[in-house]
Amino acid sequence: MSFSSVTPGLLYHDAPTAIEWLCRAFGLEKRVVVAGCDGTIIHAHLTLGGGGIMLSSAESYTATELCKSPRHVGGVGTVELIVFVPDPDAHHSRAASEGAQIIAAPEDKPYGGRGYVCRDIEGHVWAFSSYDPWATAVA
Repeated sequence: MSFSSVTPGLLYHDAPTAIEWLCRAFGLEKRVVVAGCDGTIIHAHLTLGGGGIMLSSAESYTATELCKSPRHVGGVGTVELIVFVPDPDAHHSRAASEGAQIIAAPEDKPYGGRGYVCRDIEGHVWAFSSYDPWATAVA
């Protein structure tokens, strides 16, 4: 069984809507979704290929003094999630059609691969690329 040894966790203010949007726009798949009372999400795990993210409702997160959503820090992304996709142009079209805010259009990268950058519906920054860092020789 393979797994990703690093899984980022994100906070969303409307986590149920974000989950559905992330699946439609980015192609993530629901692995686990644990709903709380009052429409919040206590825990969700969404996957794509061999990786994924975990997320929860920002309002029910236990360490709010340590982790913030983009909304809580003036709309600035606090991290860039970098995701391998085999066809960044097709992925870009799908994400744009669902309303992702495109920051950088698909382009060939000087280090290899092709990719683009966007924000999701709550301001998290995502980079999708055909560059596979695990296939590149270490210098």
